[in-house]
Amino acid sequence: MLLTTMASSSTSLFLPTTAGAAAVATARRHPSFSHRSHSRVPATRLRRAPRPVAVSAAASPASSSLDALIFDCDGVILESENLHRQAYNDAFAHFGVRCPPASADPLYWDEAFYDELQNRIGGGKPKMRWYFGENGWPSSKIFETPPSTDSDKEKLVNIIQDWKTERYKEIIKSGIVEPRPGVLQLMDEVKGAGIKLAVCSAATKSSVIMCLENLIGLERFNGLDCFLAGDDVKLKKPDPTIYITAAEKLGVESKNCLVVEDSVIGLLAAKGAGMSCIITYTPSTASQDFTDAIATYPDLSNVRLEDLKLLLRKTLVTG
Repeated sequence: MLLTTMASSSTSLFLPTTAGAAAVATARRHPSFSHRSHSRVPATRLRRAPRPVAVSAAASPASSSLDALIFDCDGVILESENLHRQAYNDAFAHFGVRCPPASADPLYWDEAFYDELQNRIGGGKPKMRWYFGENGWPSSKIFETPPSTDSDKEKLVNIIQDWKTERYKEIIKSGIVEPRPGVLQLMDEVKGAGIKLAVCSAATKSSVIMCLENLIGLERFNGLDCFLAGDDVKLKKPDPTIYITAAEKLGVESKNCLVVEDSVIGLLAAKGAGMSCIITYTPSTASQDFTDAIATYPDLSNVRLEDLKLLLRKTLVTG
């Protein structure tokens, strides 16, 4: 039975509602699930990330083969993993999401599990669909008994995701979040050189817009040649659709695009679209297998446009 719709009240920037806070605190002492008791996230082969690649732009004259630089958002423009996790846990507490339904405490995704989850499954709704499918659809304030029809399951996921998105926006708007090192400088170099600039994210569109407006500024955001979010494509990363669509909108060939990603999921999407990819990894993705990336970096602070032109030119020449 449908009991309520998404609440409009917001919580503090770092804590759920009073009742939710107590539930989360309890959940931390008594987790509502353990890695031994529920199915593992779909596995991806992992190993230590390669050392950052140092490339000298002086080794070759500037090349015109780089026609577009495409950034992912979460993990690339900002380190957002814990912010998303906080917003999900706040949503689970707010709606009293219990999975399995007999749990005494609201669902709580701890840091280790969320790192694994978000590095295997792209997009918030797919994460929840997978988790509930593996561990049992939950009881909640939205549905007193676990939803059994596809339409009710989708309604549950949509309501939780919408509330989570608004919560995430509150955190971003608080001013405590900054772009990762080197991002703004590289974006400005690219635009100044007349090369096309894009952002492609699997996250909810309103959430990505909020991030970009607050982190890169309105002028840079409005100056993007292409912006795509999860709402714009049917399939999420690692499916390559979002990058294929970006190349079409930009009017460039995939081979002349270079993607900046932070995870194997994004790398697979870029490669599937026929694009080269560099990785700027985060603590939660540093151990992943980035063999197929043309370069890896801890951040973009020492990466210049000429480096990227040279990297892509070498990649195109060697095939």
